[in-house]
Amino acid sequence: MGALHAGHASLIEAARADNATVVVSIFVNPKQFNQPSDYRLYPRDEAADRRFAGAAGANLIFAPSAAAVYPPRFQTIVRVDGLTAPLEGAARPGHFEGVTTIVAILLGLVAPERAYFGQKDAQQLLVVRRMVADLGIGTEIVACPIVREPDGLAMSSRNVRLTPEERTAAPVLRRALLAASALYDAGEVDADALRTEMRRVLAAEPLAEAEYVSCADPNTLLELSRVTGPALLSMAVRFGVVRLIDNEMLP
Repeated sequence: MGALHAGHASLIEAARADNATVVVSIFVNPKQFNQPSDYRLYPRDEAADRRFAGAAGANLIFAPSAAAVYPPRFQTIVRVDGLTAPLEGAARPGHFEGVTTIVAILLGLVAPERAYFGQKDAQQLLVVRRMVADLGIGTEIVACPIVREPDGLAMSSRNVRLTPEERTAAPVLRRALLAASALYDAGEVDADALRTEMRRVLAAEPLAEAEYVSCADPNTLLELSRVTGPALLSMAVRFGVVRLIDNEMLP
């Protein structure tokens, strides 16, 4: 969606290593914003994004207008049930319908062999993989690791909207995830205890307003009662008007 940063560069570089031609799509998708103000304020600098993508290894930039993607009388929605109900789906009604619709359109237009997604949006990655499998789309979905700032904050286009004070506070997401992960490593398998530990760390930061914390099955996103196998720790936290997400996998 533009406002490219080092996290996006890592996706481009991964694609460059695997493929002869790399196409980067730049499109701020109005249909995945459930708050019009969030769409209006989303950072945009297409000229800078084009330079950045080219330097990272992109061969082609696909940057259509909203009118080209959604022409008059556009009536089709792609929806994945089940996986989109909890977490981001519950917090942002309609968000994933916007995501899956635009991803289906872009994959149809570009027809890539592979498409690269960051693991920071863990639920989005799972939803897109389900959509591709269910619709028989021939594109392989490749997951790439989260890229972080030196202080642990996951890179996000939204980070530039944080005030200096909020930016200083924002790494609390990573601290909360690591605290729960350390508790698990010490032998705690009660999922409620892990969720409580994340909330405890977040509550110690006055600027952080937790929207949700989760310890869920990484394949179904159903909340766990006990961690007996892989689990996905995730959260959404607001700092003023800026909403950030992050996650950590338990082995």
